Amino acid sequence: MAINKIKNRVDVLGERYRARAPSLSSSLQSVARYIHDNREAILDATAMEIADATHTSDATVVRAVQALGFAGLRDLKTTLKAWFGPAMNSEEKMSATVSELSCDINSGIDFVLGGHKRACDALSEPHNRQAVAQAVAMLIDARQVALFGINASGILADYSARLFTRIGIPAVTLNRSGIALAEQLITLQRGDVLIMMAQKSAHKEGLTTLKEAKRLGMPVILLTNALDSAFTKEADVVINVPRGGENGRMPLHGTVLVCLEMLILSVASATSSRTVKTMKRIQDLNRSLKPTGKK
Repeated sequence: MAINKIKNRVDVLGERYRARAPSLSSSLQSVARYIHDNREAILDATAMEIADATHTSDATVVRAVQALGFAGLRDLKTTLKAWFGPAMNSEEKMSATVSELSCDINSGIDFVLGGHKRACDALSEPHNRQAVAQAVAMLIDARQVALFGINASGILADYSARLFTRIGIPAVTLNRSGIALAEQLITLQRGDVLIMMAQKSAHKEGLTTLKEAKRLGMPVILLTNALDSAFTKEADVVINVPRGGENGRMPLHGTVLVCLEMLILSVASATSSRTVKTMKRIQDLNRSLKPTGKK
């Protein structure tokens, strides 16, 4: 049923674009193509921002929107919101996944192992290896590492922050919402490095975090499978981390953890003396906390 919800959405913009774009002038075609190919970004964009992205004017943007059959930019956005529909929740994703798997253990095993194998193959590709190398160079000199993630990614942020601390780099998590996230963000300073776990949804938590990082001049390392998202355009380094989840199926978070551990272990090996010194101090402190056996 979850998959049918996606399939049954009417793509009004797509239908109008295919029918009308060929007859438009080159400048209007350029704007129309941009709108068609960057739908999620359009939801939060102004006419001036679209004009900047397409090297046209805001008047041209308005004419292109009207040429596609919409009363204006607001009408277009309303249509796009209806097409995107509400995001599928965890229950719907799980239902879509298990409905496609046959009722035996092997199908579940194959689904997870196959997804992780494809992800690991992608992580080992040259462009990702280069991105990891660039990210490690940033992290080595970081005053502090900030890890952003919400929901399941927030749990990975907590775990990874502990590992960064263990290798001698202070780390904080940015994994809450509302005032609690604001309290986490206030700890950021120049010299920090931000690792973001984010996908296509341009949620307020991610956008606010990214804006604060940019204000402070913090390098941004993005772990994502959405290479056309608003976050991707602002990141300094993008590591492509496939998670599955296509066609409404549940995503696999283990692949993100693999990438995080790659980063942490690479930083640890590049700063081995600091890592060993920090681990030794942690063990010394741990021994002092153990009971002595004396009454």
